[in-house]
Amino acid sequence: MTVNLLDHDAEGLARFFAELGEKPFRARQVLRAIHRRGAADFASMSDCAKSLRGRLGEVAEIRAPGVIRDEITPDGTRKWLLDVGAGNAVESVFIPDGDRGGGARRYRGTLCVSTQAGCALDCAFCSTGKQGFNRNLSTAEIIGQLWLANRALGGTGEGPRALTNVVLMGMGEPLANFDNVVTALRVMLDDDAYMLSRRRVTVSSSGIVPAIDRLAQACPVALAVSLHAPEDRLRDALVPINRKYPLATLLAACRRYLERSPRDFITFEYVMLDGVNDADAHARALVALTRGLPCKFNLIAFNPFPGSAFRSSPAQRVRGFQEILMNAGIVATLRRTRGREIDAACGQLAGRVRNRRGVVGISEVTA
Repeated sequence: MTVNLLDHDAEGLARFFAELGEKPFRARQVLRAIHRRGAADFASMSDCAKSLRGRLGEVAEIRAPGVIRDEITPDGTRKWLLDVGAGNAVESVFIPDGDRGGGARRYRGTLCVSTQAGCALDCAFCSTGKQGFNRNLSTAEIIGQLWLANRALGGTGEGPRALTNVVLMGMGEPLANFDNVVTALRVMLDDDAYMLSRRRVTVSSSGIVPAIDRLAQACPVALAVSLHAPEDRLRDALVPINRKYPLATLLAACRRYLERSPRDFITFEYVMLDGVNDADAHARALVALTRGLPCKFNLIAFNPFPGSAFRSSPAQRVRGFQEILMNAGIVATLRRTRGREIDAACGQLAGRVRNRRGVVGISEVTA
């Protein structure tokens, strides 16, 4: 059985090459070839000895998820539907902002990455959870999304980098797939791989408190928390993990995380649901809830999906909600909708998932 080298960070590759009896520098050499240069096979690794390339061809492979569909909008937003086997598919979305070639606007290229096929957390406004959880993605399936996007976007040469930011906000709860996610994060941050700074990699969680504490110790990157409600009763209904880790416990974990975070604030994601969590009283409750905690809010338009009981808050209501937060000194941004034409906007990532009954369906997640 061959070993997929996309499953390994630098330490894992070092162990693999040690088992082959090779010198430690080979691990870094191959890491650079795969992730910096986008090598898809060992024959192209001309800086490696021919004998090593032949041996790697016998015992290893470089295998990312297969591309089922590749779509792009006029504004450059690009979505890949990726095959992860057994009737399951997940999606990655690339969102460019500014001119990569240099211009008046500073360039930012963000890749939204999935970490699970399905999700077990069953948030009320997310249809992925309604279909159930199938499995965690492997490290190769997570980092393979970057590998594929980087190659597709021409980011393997010496020119400006295609990917400047990564957000783990696609299908699944990243911290429920902790070990594979952390290994992938280490590859993203590695100077011999994608060279991303900790500030430019964001893990989004619904609030698995022990895993937030583990992440702070293992690989602290930027943290975004899917909040969506200012008090426990409402959040229990919208985000059921709150019943296990209520708001007081969650916010205490956020404060602890800031001690090691590369950023000096926590981002709170807040989907605006008409008549549910968007009243002035909710905004004022958020101000009280987060008092003394450096944070910013991303207010997100809800994108309805079939069978959903929710509606997106009217624009005037969202602006009023934002104004209350900002008047209290809290940074509150309205997340700009991108990729709606190809169902790649927040709440629209759609992947085929085999649900608990073995039926393949279409799921949509809140990114």
